Parts: sequence; C-alpha cells; structure tokens
Amino acid sequence: MNMETGLILVIISITVAAMAIVALFWIVRARGAQTEAVTMGEIMGLIKAMGEANASGHEQLRRTLEERLEAASKRLGDGLNLHTEKTGEAMKQVHERLAVIDSAQQNLTDLSNQVVGLQDILSNKQARGAFGEVQLENLVTDALPPSTYGFQETLSNGTRADCVLHLPNPPGSIVIDSKFPLESYRALQSATDDDARKVAGRSFSADVKKHIVAIAEKYIIPGETAESALMFLPSEAVYAELHANFQNVIEESQRRRVYIVSPSTVMAMLNTVRAVLKDVRMREQAGVIQTEVMKLLNDVRLLDQRAEKLETHFQQADKDIKKIRISTGKIIGRGDKIEEIQLGEESPADDLAPTGAPTGKPHGISANEP
Repeated sequence: MNMETGLILVIISITVAAMAIVALFWIVRARGAQTEAVTMGEIMGLIKAMGEANASGHEQLRRTLEERLEAASKRLGDGLNLHTEKTGEAMKQVHERLAVIDSAQQNLTDLSNQVVGLQDILSNKQARGAFGEVQLENLVTDALPPSTYGFQETLSNGTRADCVLHLPNPPGSIVIDSKFPLESYRALQSATDDDARKVAGRSFSADVKKHIVAIAEKYIIPGETAESALMFLPSEAVYAELHANFQNVIEESQRRRVYIVSPSTVMAMLNTVRAVLKDVRMREQAGVIQTEVMKLLNDVRLLDQRAEKLETHFQQADKDIKKIRISTGKIIGRGDKIEEIQLGEESPADDLAPTGAPTGKPHGISANEP
C-alpha cells in the first residue's frame, strides 16, 4: 500500500472515531437522569463494539479502495498505451511528410540550380546565341526534310547564317537569325517606376532596331537570297512584349523585310514552307509524269496494232483450217468410195466410171471445191 492510500485510511479512521464519540455523547445525553445507572462496563462495551465495527468497516473500505485504485490504474495504463500508439502513428506520419517535404525541397533546389544555369546561359551573348541556335535547329529538323535547310552556311558576302532555308525561286533561300537583345529586355522588366521603364523601353527599342538593320544588311542579298529574312526570338515573352508595346519596332522590321518570329510562329511558317516545297516538287515532276504518260499511250497504241495483226493472223488461220477441213473431207469421201468399190456394193457401171467424174456431193462437199 502506498503513502497516499495510508493517508486516506488514517483520515477515514479519525472520521469514524469522531462519529463514535459524537454518538456516545448523544447516548449519554439521551439517558438524562439515568446517567448514574450507566456503568463503566457498558461504556467500554460500547467503545469495544464501535472499535470492532470500525475495524470491519476499515478493512472493507481498504479493499474497496484498493479495487478502485487498481481499476483506475488499469484504465490509466490502457489510456497511456493507447495514447502512446496514437502518438507513434502520428510521429510516423510526421516522418513520412517530412520525407516528402525533403524530396520537394531537393526538387526545388535542383530547379533553382537549373534556373541559375539557364540564367548564366542567357546572360552570356555567345551562350545565348548557341541556345537560340539549338532551339531553332530542333524546330527546323522536326519540320523539314534534310535537303531543304542548312546551318552555319557562309554566304557570298562572307557572313555566316545561323540557318538557311533552301526554297525555289521565288522566293529563294531565306535566312533565319537566332540571336536577340536580352540585356535591354531584362532592364525593361526590372524597371520599378515609369521613368526607368521609359528609359529601358527606348534602349530596348534601339537595340532591336539595330539588330534588324544588321540582319537586313547581312542576310538579304539580291540574286542569292530571298527579299526577306527572319529574326528568331527563342522567348515568347520578348515576342509578346514587342507586339504589345513596341509597334514602331514591328513597323521598322516590316519596312526592312526582316520578320520577327517566335517558336510558335516559326513552326507555323515551317509547316507552310513544307507545303510549298511539296507543291513545287509536284510541279517539277509534272513534265516528267506527262512524258511518261505519253510513252505509255504510245505503248498502248503499239499493243493495239499488234493485237489487230494477231487477229488478222487468227482469221487467216481460221480460213486455212476450214480449207484443210474441206480437203480432208474430200479425202475421207474418196476413201469411203474406194472402200465401197472393194466390198462390191456398187454396180459395175459405177466401177467403170472414170476417176474424177461428177458423182455428186459426198458428205456435203461441193464438187467445185478443191
């Protein structure tokens, strides 16, 4: 029995004793005048009986308290075990979610590194040009056959073009340039107020116009290339910014016949070029096809003539066969006649008839026929 249980039992015992004393007091008072008759033996007997009753109640109370304390301890232990299990499950879920968060954080870190790498590429002019060339090369190779384009070709004026589309005249070969002014566009995007935006906008417009003029001077060569060229922007954002807020740049590009394209618009243009090349090839082959058809018609005519001659030969052969049948019929008739003579079935006058004399038409054969 622990300390708390003993303390509770002591308190209960004191309470019971106090109640016994109070009961004794009321008994003595109730007797009143008979107090003298109460002997010490009766008082001691009463106290003894109360003590025994107190001891019996104390033992029963102790057992009851122990049972209840044991039940409470069991419930408390079960509750603690259940709480421990739930806490363990919650901690397991927390660990799983922390693992997911760690994985997502790692993905974010990798993405940040890739963005930083892309930023490094785009911050360097030479690397940015290579990035645009790779993207343009992927688009062109996916849309056109290899014989219709070339990369890094040198023109007659000594300039090297990023991409040349070999088209028949007209329009001729079209040059596509894949470089673009990104620094001024970044300054435009990072402008915090209207004044800074205006300054950055003027710089961006001037840089793009300068690049348009350079493309027109280097890549539009009369007699060698088409009368227009293309400036490829590998960023849809730059393309949208030009068409939304820099109409003067678009007008300058159209005046110089340097048309600005983005990945989406250049794909549509390449599909159109593929259709044009297919139509041109069909026209180029139309003469060859017509010549072959004429040869085929001549062969058919010759075949018809030979079939006609073969039919004539068949008709002549049929006539010859009929004549042969006539001759064989006569031979068979004469043989029958000879056989009849040998058997003696004919009269002597018939036997003395000269050979070849008209004897009628044997077996339906005319005597005039050979």
